[in-house]
Amino acid sequence: MSYVISTCTACDLSKEVFEKYDIRYLGMHYFVDGKSYTDDLGKTMSIGEFYQHIRRGADTSTSQVSVGEYIDHFRELLLQGHDILHTCLSSGISNTVQSATAAAGMLKAEFPNRKIYIVDSLCASSGFGLFNVLLGQRREAGEDIDSLYQWAKEHRKEVHHWFCSTDLTYYIKGGRVSKVSGILGGIFEICPLLCVSPEGKLKVIAKVRTKKKVLTALVDKMEQHADNGRKYDGPCYISHSDCIEDAQFVKALVKERFKHVKDVSIFDIGTTIGAHTGTGTVALYFTGKGEREDAR
Repeated sequence: MSYVISTCTACDLSKEVFEKYDIRYLGMHYFVDGKSYTDDLGKTMSIGEFYQHIRRGADTSTSQVSVGEYIDHFRELLLQGHDILHTCLSSGISNTVQSATAAAGMLKAEFPNRKIYIVDSLCASSGFGLFNVLLGQRREAGEDIDSLYQWAKEHRKEVHHWFCSTDLTYYIKGGRVSKVSGILGGIFEICPLLCVSPEGKLKVIAKVRTKKKVLTALVDKMEQHADNGRKYDGPCYISHSDCIEDAQFVKALVKERFKHVKDVSIFDIGTTIGAHTGTGTVALYFTGKGEREDAR
């Protein structure tokens, strides 16, 4: 029996990467000034247009994929003859894993001999994407669904996420940064350095003055936590919310310090995550020398 890797668009990969590794996906839902959209990788609304709305002060929010949508998605794959390994956006920031698990349970009676494995990735944005690509590579190498499911659960915390933002408007709105800290940050050019914790939650680690220093701090953290330090030769992803120059600055630093890294891929932060970060966020992802710590 063949199987597919399934996920959602919150993993912030390009359509080309989804297709390269044959990763199936559902579109998450977002709202711009009260109007509902489905994330279809830019067909309905380009990422540039989305961030133009944000720069004009649009009210943005998201809603998760419903149980019914998961049922329809899973059923279609099952009818095509595939078992399913489905990865969800971290339970630390989303309830999608509960909906996906409920849908899988409801399909058991209809497909009693089939496998639907649900994995809480404990990852977000292109770190979530990197996790899916690692799974896709192992599937391509011939790993069966049962062993890949076990590997996913055992290694998901090895994908490290470090990020920062020079625009705290949407972090204040979402309660991740206090209003007072946000105002002072704007006045004194203080930018928060954040990570995704072992539990898959966003965590503020430090407050760094000036954009250049906080962007450099991302690469400092990679040197501290990456497998083999500066000899790291694994995958490296960067994502950004409408600040490509900052992403390219981080890429150049990575290439300068990590001579064995073959490629550094840059992706847009998509509408699901971008609705909560706003503009000005840059994130750096890599695999660590072990499970990510409760970072310090």
